[in-house]
Amino acid sequence: MKRVNLIILVLLAVAFLIIVERNLLNLSDILHLENPDAGIVLPFESEVSPDLRLETVRKGEEIPVLITAAEERLGAVVAAMNSVYQNSKANVVFTIVTLNDTVDHLNEWLTKTRLKNVKYKIVIFKPELLKGKISKDPQTLEAVKPLTFARYYLPAYLPEAEKAIYLDDDIIVQGDIQELYESNLKPGHAAAFSDDCDSASSKGFVRGAGNQNSYIGFLDFKKDPIKKLSMRANTCSFNPGVIIANLTEWRNQNVTQQLEHWMELNTREDLYSNSLAESITTPPLLIVFYKRHSMIDPMWHVRHLGSTGAGNRYSPQFVRAAKLLHWNGHYKPWGRTSSFSDVWDKWFIPDPTGKFNPVRQHAED
Repeated sequence: MKRVNLIILVLLAVAFLIIVERNLLNLSDILHLENPDAGIVLPFESEVSPDLRLETVRKGEEIPVLITAAEERLGAVVAAMNSVYQNSKANVVFTIVTLNDTVDHLNEWLTKTRLKNVKYKIVIFKPELLKGKISKDPQTLEAVKPLTFARYYLPAYLPEAEKAIYLDDDIIVQGDIQELYESNLKPGHAAAFSDDCDSASSKGFVRGAGNQNSYIGFLDFKKDPIKKLSMRANTCSFNPGVIIANLTEWRNQNVTQQLEHWMELNTREDLYSNSLAESITTPPLLIVFYKRHSMIDPMWHVRHLGSTGAGNRYSPQFVRAAKLLHWNGHYKPWGRTSSFSDVWDKWFIPDPTGKFNPVRQHAED
């Protein structure tokens, strides 16, 4: 009898150990799924992955969206991301390009608010990438914001993606981002942009310093390198604040290297630094994509909301119908005065650290 009892005890112990082992294996699998991207480091940048809750992870094809995050505009990034995420059920994965001193602040804002379940990766932009590509003129150097050039390096930040969306931070998305992502690009085109002459955003548009809608406003057509391209000066320009990128074509056509070439040439020959448009980011894109880009639906990039008179140009009904709003221009919705700032306010999430406050709201308190 004692021998039988001993055998039973041994069998029970073995069964208990098997159950424990299986539970531990299942727990390991769950932890792996909760943070599938942990430890991945992309080229020339570091990455921080969020702690995702398994039950809220969205399924389906990933939609890569890249956005930059400057410390002084962090509230804009959060509002833009919130609008994208809340207006879509798609499996959106954000790649946020920023500088080292912003990472902790950004992580705290995203993980301690309603965006805690958003999939994102933070990558560090290295300003040394721009060495030899920016004019040494003191005024130009002061105006340069390194992160604005992140869009030139899309394939490097998204090495596994075949297609992606780039968004400026001063935008609000009101439509389903999947619709924009599924826009068709023409064969051989590496990108799609919004034409500056499209009917939605050119209505009532007043050209002046910083506001141009043709190539002659961005480039010096008296310079030989520009002349040799045989581009028409009155060609309608485009706005690169929203980009749909075919990254396979971008890589095959060496678009990044072409953009860098024109940046370097500009430092020697001043091809666009003194243009009316006051832009040093857009001109290389205009050159490289001249007659070689697809068009974005005008309602997916309604812009100039940050310009004087935007409140008279667009009706509230039109703004509500727009699928993407862009406050390009001097007046930002988190600043003292801006048209349709109430639309932006709907998507803004207060900073849990208290460091960022919209100037307008802060002044009212």
